[in-house]
Amino acid sequence: MKIVVDFDLCQSHGLCTQAAPEVFEIRDDGFLYILKEEPGEDLRGKLETAVRECPTGAIKVEG
Repeated sequence: MKIVVDFDLCQSHGLCTQAAPEVFEIRDDGFLYILKEEPGEDLRGKLETAVRECPTGAIKVEG
């Protein structure tokens, strides 16, 4: 699977970093970074939570 973030929509609320800290990180510059663009299936549940909780709908999981 692949993680896609629309950075034009992302406002760095950080809910995704709480749901899947292995995949997402907000750095000191205040911007969201994807740590694993193609995470393993073992993280699918966490990623679905991150997608669901994103208030701007900026995150998608493909595959």
